[in-house]
Amino acid sequence: MQSYQAVFARILLALVFLGTIIILLINITNTVGGYLQYQMALGQLGLPSIFAPLIILVKLVFGFTLLIGFKTKLSAYVLAAFSIFNALVIGTSASPNAVEVFFTYFGIAGGLLLMAQYPQTAFSVDNIKK
Repeated sequence: MQSYQAVFARILLALVFLGTIIILLINITNTVGGYLQYQMALGQLGLPSIFAPLIILVKLVFGFTLLIGFKTKLSAYVLAAFSIFNALVIGTSASPNAVEVFFTYFGIAGGLLLMAQYPQTAFSVDNIKK
């Protein structure tokens, strides 16, 4: 039963990143100048525009690899570092829910660090016998 709990934890953590990036990509493609608006929103947080493709790439690639369980330890560490980065950037902004975002991303980072500590889960590419 514990191996199935770890699978569900891995999938749910991956969906945090994959779900948000899929929604973001849909909004970018369905809005005129959507990518530019996304870059401007990041600029309001104090991030240069180069962060826009990097954020999309990290969420998409490492979210997917965590979902399928490929290089789970590496994916979990990268996404944990990304979550801490998000907590510090978004969580310290002047937005009304900044404190909630701060603690949410730190909680996600904690779950990812736990996933990195115990990366062997059922139904993962890492566990396929060679």
